[in-house]
Amino acid sequence: MGRDEEADAVFESAAEVFALLSTPIRLKIISTVCNGEKNVSELLEAIDTTQPNMSQHLSTLYRAGVLGRRRDGTQIFYRLQSERVAALCRAVCSQVAIEMGGEENLPPDERLLPGRR
Repeated sequence: MGRDEEADAVFESAAEVFALLSTPIRLKIISTVCNGEKNVSELLEAIDTTQPNMSQHLSTLYRAGVLGRRRDGTQIFYRLQSERVAALCRAVCSQVAIEMGGEENLPPDERLLPGRR
């Protein structure tokens, strides 16, 4: 594979990641599960959307390897599977918040922010 083809492969892969993260609800889901696994009811309580819409986005993130899941009885719990995607979300969301007027605009989920635990 030549240098141009390698660069093209990197750009294609990056575009796929950005496309996956192109909806605010998926960013909210990732932010919510950064603090530990959550079941669908907990996610619906934290994120204002319908159950079918939530299920669609959870399925997309799961198939992409961003989320892991486990079943406990009738409930399904989701957890962060890809720290790489979480780090990308932290970097982008933090930079956008700073550009919007400072640290007070940063998302409240501390795990989403770099250097804060």
